[in-house]
Amino acid sequence: MSFKKSLIMGALALALSSNAQAIEEFVLDDIKINGLQRVALGATLTYVPLQTGDKVNSFRLTQTLKSLFASGHFESIEAYQEGHTLIFKVQERPTINEIIFDGNDDLKDEQLTENLDSQDIRAGEPLDKTLLANLEKGLEDFYQSIGKYNADVEAKVTYLPRNRVDLTFVFSEGDAAKVKQINIVGNDLFSDEVLLSKIESKQNLPWWDFMASDRYQKQTMQGDQETIESFYKDRGYIRFAIDSTQVSLTPDKEQVYVTMNVEEGETYTVSKVDFVGDLVNQESTFKRMMLLGKGSLYNAAALTASEETMSKMLGNWGYAFPEIETIPEIDDEKKEVALTVKVDPGKRINVRRIIFNGNEVTDDEVLRRELRQMEAAWLSSYSLEMSKSRIQRLPYIESVEFETVRLAEEDDQVDVIFTIKEQASGTFNAGVGYGDATGFSMQAGVQQNNFLGTGNMLSFNVNTIAYAKTASLSFTDPYFTIDGVSLGGTLSYQEIDYGSSYSNTEDYELTRFSSSINMGYPIDEVNRINWGVGYFHNEMGNATTPSEMLRSFFYVYDEKQNNDNQLVFDNFELTARWSRNTLNKGLFPTDGSNQNLSAKVTVPGSDNQYFKLSFEDKRYYPLDRRHNWVFTTRLRLGYANGYGSLDGGNDHVLPTWEFFRAGGQSTMRGFENNVVGPKLFYRTNSADAGIPDDLGNVDPIYNTSEFDNLTKSVSSNSTYARSSGGNAQALATMEMIFPLPFVEDDATSSFRTSAFVDFGNVWDTEFDMDKYSNLRQSEINKIDDYSDPSRYRASAGVSVQWISPMGPIIFSFSKPLQKFDDDETKFFSFNIGNTF
Repeated sequence: MSFKKSLIMGALALALSSNAQAIEEFVLDDIKINGLQRVALGATLTYVPLQTGDKVNSFRLTQTLKSLFASGHFESIEAYQEGHTLIFKVQERPTINEIIFDGNDDLKDEQLTENLDSQDIRAGEPLDKTLLANLEKGLEDFYQSIGKYNADVEAKVTYLPRNRVDLTFVFSEGDAAKVKQINIVGNDLFSDEVLLSKIESKQNLPWWDFMASDRYQKQTMQGDQETIESFYKDRGYIRFAIDSTQVSLTPDKEQVYVTMNVEEGETYTVSKVDFVGDLVNQESTFKRMMLLGKGSLYNAAALTASEETMSKMLGNWGYAFPEIETIPEIDDEKKEVALTVKVDPGKRINVRRIIFNGNEVTDDEVLRRELRQMEAAWLSSYSLEMSKSRIQRLPYIESVEFETVRLAEEDDQVDVIFTIKEQASGTFNAGVGYGDATGFSMQAGVQQNNFLGTGNMLSFNVNTIAYAKTASLSFTDPYFTIDGVSLGGTLSYQEIDYGSSYSNTEDYELTRFSSSINMGYPIDEVNRINWGVGYFHNEMGNATTPSEMLRSFFYVYDEKQNNDNQLVFDNFELTARWSRNTLNKGLFPTDGSNQNLSAKVTVPGSDNQYFKLSFEDKRYYPLDRRHNWVFTTRLRLGYANGYGSLDGGNDHVLPTWEFFRAGGQSTMRGFENNVVGPKLFYRTNSADAGIPDDLGNVDPIYNTSEFDNLTKSVSSNSTYARSSGGNAQALATMEMIFPLPFVEDDATSSFRTSAFVDFGNVWDTEFDMDKYSNLRQSEINKIDDYSDPSRYRASAGVSVQWISPMGPIIFSFSKPLQKFDDDETKFFSFNIGNTF
């Protein structure tokens, strides 16, 4: 006769109360587990700290039940004794089939998923229902911290076959409470208006101020209190304190009243500054870095800046983990504070290894050659930052971060780990696109800025736009030698129809073949010099109605014509370029500057003898720590001209295809492509009818030149005059980059919005109004003095740039602020590229 006795109640009682009745001890012969479905028997037995032959009592049974529950697999467990056999009846926890979020706007799905993962709540894992109430409470606490006091979170469990469940979190976020009023009590030295202007929280905003926010957030308010405290302590009020802060909610929980009680105190001056600790024989250097001295007004910000400078200096010398603490000794009677700077540089640190993670395409060698921090050298924070900047400037790197990892076995060594995020460096592609300055375009080819992960640039492209066809092959090895000397070359073929309505320039065609080779070498970390030599074969023709400018060009080079009425030029060019780059990123930089000064000249004996100088300066000034607001400037200057004389006595002139031109998306937004600058015009002889001959034929009688007529070029579909370009330019841009409220922070690497002002001019220093002084005044009035650099244009607007999966997309909305009557303007311009 078998005897079956339930032990679960007794076991739980023993676990909860020392007065519970103990079970009768017995020797264990066997263990059985009933109710298992998903969990394997072998895995379950690993949580049972009993074996056959063991003595089972109340204590051992309680420990076994706790161990089984701790496994996280079971929702309920019952224990039975049948003779000397211990039987466990289990009910497994249901498995989470899917986690669903409904109604969450302030919290993104990714944030919630990450939070649940940290608590081992994810699809495919068993569900512990005891955690759900804490999760609901924690999420509701978060909503209250951002001012949503009416928020409610409910976790719903939907049971499915095979012991599975769907877990749904239903959010009722409600509206955030508004800051109705912020009261500051106890401030006599500075008014409420002054203090409230310094903080981020705003109160009782009018409806029309939609750019600001009066939403209450606990963390923001805490930061505001620190801002006010810093404001006082930066002005000598070292005893300033916020005694208390009260936050009151209206009954409907939709408005918040905040009261801060402050104690301002008085200003304190510095009586002395002493340095103690290990000063590594650099006490004089430390003293020079201290921004506060005897007699100066106490300033917390200056003190913090001094400590940071000292730490950075020690970091540059290999002391990677210094501790610098300033201990103030306050004399309230004299209103003075004595500062003792305690310096503990720690051990000097050596770099054991430098490791790269995340570079799936780029070879380690390509990254290592940009390093300024070496292995087996003293760790230098300056060298690390310089290494990061150099790697991040590479066009195929999106972002770089580094960390130093101390070795457990060697406290004076670290490993440096660089985490690399690569971006597309070019692919084999075919594409179509459209731009209002280029018309329909097609492209095909391959361009790799990081060819086979070597860091070399290889490009073969065939491109067509409305008025040009181009095929090019180029290659550059940026590290032809180990010390950074680069070597590259280019082959190119072009056909350009300048008469196209998209070009807006002189009506002629140019066919060009070119080949060039260039070499560059670094001067220092940010400066570089490049030299090059190239051969250019140019064929210029089909100028059916040349303007005054082009007619003059044809006149100078008349002997260069071939049998097809084309001007043919063979030129050899020498080029030089200086560049300086301190930008923090290669794509969408937010800090630093970039300058380029370039010059090219055709060698004496070339069919065209000319030179061209260009200078460009770009600067970025971040206005906040996160670089969301950035002010940027751009300046472009240029001058070009011919030099020397031809055999016939004429001076060489600048070829028209080398003229500077402005207008359009890339130079001056708000104006049509290439229309800024001197305009084309034509001079035609006026004539009267002559006397008929015996056959009735009439030959015209041409008037003298003062009766010639001048006309400006007119586009086939517009009324504006085409531009000839000029041999000088001065263009500038001021731009404010700003974030959009609906764009995530991590999208700023591929999305940018800005407000801009473009201004400048293109002019021709060789244009001579006196050449037309013999014309009638009515004809002279038709043209302007195109040698005048003060005839500037200006425009303002907003721009959106997006590096999309389809290619670069740029939209600009702009309005001219200064223009001339014959300038054609454009409010909206765009360019879209598409690859497939």
